This record gives sequence, C-alpha cells and structure tokens, in this order.
Amino acid sequence: MKKAILALADGTVFEGRALGFEGETVGEVVFNTAMTGYQEILTDPSYKGQIITMTCPQIGNYGVNGEDTESTRLWAEGFVVKESSRRPSNWRADQALHDYLLQSRVVGIEGLDTRALTRHLRDVGSQQGVISHVDLDHQRAVGKARIAPSIVGRDLVAEVTCQKAYEWTTGSGAWVPDAPTSSNAASTSGAGPRPARGRPFKVVAYDCGIKQNILRRLVDVGCAVTVVPAATSAESVKAMEPDGVFFSNGPGDPEGVPYAVAALTKLIGWRPMLCICLGHQILGLAMGLKTYKLKFGHHAANHPVMDLRTRKVEITSQNHNFAVQTPGGVDPTAPEPPVVTTRFGRVAITHLSLNDHSIEGMVCLDHPVLSVQYHPEASPGPHDSAYLFKQFAHMMEKHHA
Repeated sequence: MKKAILALADGTVFEGRALGFEGETVGEVVFNTAMTGYQEILTDPSYKGQIITMTCPQIGNYGVNGEDTESTRLWAEGFVVKESSRRPSNWRADQALHDYLLQSRVVGIEGLDTRALTRHLRDVGSQQGVISHVDLDHQRAVGKARIAPSIVGRDLVAEVTCQKAYEWTTGSGAWVPDAPTSSNAASTSGAGPRPARGRPFKVVAYDCGIKQNILRRLVDVGCAVTVVPAATSAESVKAMEPDGVFFSNGPGDPEGVPYAVAALTKLIGWRPMLCICLGHQILGLAMGLKTYKLKFGHHAANHPVMDLRTRKVEITSQNHNFAVQTPGGVDPTAPEPPVVTTRFGRVAITHLSLNDHSIEGMVCLDHPVLSVQYHPEASPGPHDSAYLFKQFAHMMEKHHA
C-alpha cells in the first residue's frame, strides 16, 4: 500500500499509509474523541480548514450511507485514523470509508500512532499540518505546514455558507425532551410549545456553516425555517418579520466575520434569539465580550457540561476552537451563576465545561436571547441537550403573547 506522511509545523512527522484521495492537503490538525459518527463529522461545515484525527483506533466499521450527512459535501481538509475498515459490516452501508474519501477528493492517512499524535497535540496545542501521499520528504512537508495560513482571523464562514436563501421543511422525527420551565425545574407535562396564532413559528436561520440536524430539530418543535447567507443584513431579516432568529455553528475565528457580529448586534432585543457554537461566540463579541483560541479545541461527542442554575451535568457534542471570555473568569463552585454587565444589559453565564471551565452557555437577563457553545442537536452525540430547541420555541411563544 502507498506510503504517506503527516508533518506538523513544529517539525514532528508521522509516517503511515495513504487513505482516500491521492494527493496533498493542509489544515489545522485537531483530534476528535467520538467513537462513532465519522460521516457526520466529515460533513460538518465547522471542520472547514481542519484535518481531523479520530482517537478511536478503528474507523469505518459500519461504512457510510446516503442518509447520515450533515451537509451536501465533505468539508474536512484531511482525515487521520489508526485503522480504516475496507470491508464495512452494516445493513445501512452503501460504501466503504476509503471509497467515500476517494470519491469526495479528501486526502487521508492511516496506520500511524494516533494515540501519540493526540498526546502531542494536547501537550503543544493544535497546529497546521500537511498530509502528503506525493512528496514524502519530511523537511519539505514541515516547511509547507509552517507557511500554511492559520485559522486565526480568517473568514472561513464565507466558504461554507449558502449562496442564497432557502426554506427547510424536514424534521428529524425524533423525540425532543421538554424544555425546563424555569431555571430550577424541568417540565414533566410532556406538552410542547403551542405555535403562535395556530401556525408554525417563523424562524430565520443564519447559515454560518449550519448542520442539517439543527434545521430538523427546529422543524421538530414547530418552526418554519428560512435559511439565509451569513452576510445577510439585519434590515433584510427584519423585513421578513420572523418570530425568532437563529445563529448557527460554523468554522474558524468569530473575529473573522465582523459582518455577522454587526447583524447580530442590531437584532438583539428585537426578536427571541438562539445562538449555537460559532453563533454563541458571535453573540459574545456583539455584547462587548472577548473571545480567545483554545489550546486544542473541543471536538467530541462526550464532553461534560454543567448547568450552573441547576447543577445538572449534560454530556454534549462539541466542535469549536474558540471560546467566549468574561472578566475575572467563572468560579464553578459559586452558589449562583455569575452575571456580567454588557452593552446590552445583564448576562448570566449558565453553562460551564467541566473539562477546562470554559464558558458553554449564556442567557441575556434583559432580552430574550440564549446561547450555548455545544451542539444540542448532536448528530453525532447524546441527546441530553435537545430540550434547548423547545426552550427557544417557548421563548417565541412568550414573546408573541
């Protein structure tokens, strides 16, 4: 089998075997600790600009199919696994992982020590890297990694957003837990939100790299969704007269999309708003908070997050390299969620990562706005946080009433 190398900007080089499309690729090398869901991960637009290392040693066992996608194409710049299965075993499988990568022109590598690579990235941080099947010279490959552009400050959203607005009408058909009715109690009635005026909630969703399961979840809770490009102005959205506004996940640095920050700034307080992942970071910038780059990011389907209002821990799906920062940080042992004063009033820090104590959720106390850093729609991952979509629907119902 053809040889391949993975070279990092710090001079570290791993040797392995070629996987997928024959060629060379560059991107920021990150690791994902999910044990399944590689197809959803590869098709998540938030991975634009990144080479994904899967820490689970065997990837591709159940193949790929035409249904488990999160967008219309693969967005990852490259794929790194310990061992890929060339003969998948699953009744839903349409093709093998290698053929899927080959067809999608994604350059990969297998047969290297992904445990050693992951430990290295944890120690020194994520960095630019090159996978090459065509030039196995270590020095040249390291040189290419060193001159590769960083994701800091880059507008990767413009490369993944839709080109024009469109309607989304398909739900997931999955059960969505009830939203908590207050900060201290959860609803057990089983009753979902009642659409305003007997019709669906009209929601405008900013596509910063939106995953399709987010759109399905919004439909599940009674929303009629119009997806718009990330550069859509606030004035255009207001002219559509929606019941709520959604800002999606997406790749890269929130400071690289000032146009999205400007639009969100003008929409705070106008209609109920839910922001996820990159949208959460954009909200933070709009409120005057700062963002920073994490050492090696959060990429997984098993990250514990605590709701500081209830002390309940949810296991979450995550994929981000940046986080929101507040003055003085957050004390996870404090009896009440911390509240910071921003240009838009008081904001409660509601969720915290139990891995590194980074901020995972915020609620505006003076406006109907909430955000989370993680992915409540999962896909892949647990459904612990799916109730947030019903919470958003209840916000719209309350605002209408």
